[in-house]
Amino acid sequence: MTKKELILQVSGVSKSFKQGRDVVKILDGANLSLYKNEVVALVGPSGCGKTTFLQIIGLLDEPTKGSIIINKNNLSNASDGQKTEFRKRNIGFVYQSHNLLSDFTAFDNIMMPLILTSKDQKFTRDSSVFKMLSKLGLENRRNHFPSQLSGGEQQRVAIGRSIIHNPMLVLADEPTGNLDSKSARNVIDLLINAIKKQNKSLIIVTHNSAIAKKADRVITIDKGKIVEKEDL
Repeated sequence: MTKKELILQVSGVSKSFKQGRDVVKILDGANLSLYKNEVVALVGPSGCGKTTFLQIIGLLDEPTKGSIIINKNNLSNASDGQKTEFRKRNIGFVYQSHNLLSDFTAFDNIMMPLILTSKDQKFTRDSSVFKMLSKLGLENRRNHFPSQLSGGEQQRVAIGRSIIHNPMLVLADEPTGNLDSKSARNVIDLLINAIKKQNKSLIIVTHNSAIAKKADRVITIDKGKIVEKEDL
């Protein structure tokens, strides 16, 4: 039996903040192991800490306690600069609000991570973006601005941007929350297929049970801890 390759190890992560004289706990010793080529869905009621957990994994927020190890890199005590450098090369993000740059075309939005991380010449970067647009079915929309694209097209551009630089880990926070059911299915299938084809890993936050069922595993946050769900 082939041994799974561990990509992410979250150990004892807690997050709390003061509210007046009270201390509010969001996460309380959360643990998670994520493996290469694995898709995990994170579900649970609003306010349970799903987005906070995702931001901590993505090095956008600091845990009160605990450690984050990504691909054998212990980033718990890394500086802000080190985290930024690691994040831009190794982690991709997809949000509910696509967060595309409104003054840039679909082509340029997808290009952005390559400009930040790649030492390749421009024609090589351009070739990568053209290939990505083809995979996304957006060849004819490459010169359109976000305002000229449908919601589903915008989110496909956001997916392209999240994986163009070949990150080992992609984090998606309600990526289909603003889409109709058909567009949501198309977008999530495209994202999961891209992750599997590139042999990467994905954590996706969703309230949609149909989307969660497409994952390899489903987990939830219960009283600040990660719990495996056996059924939806």
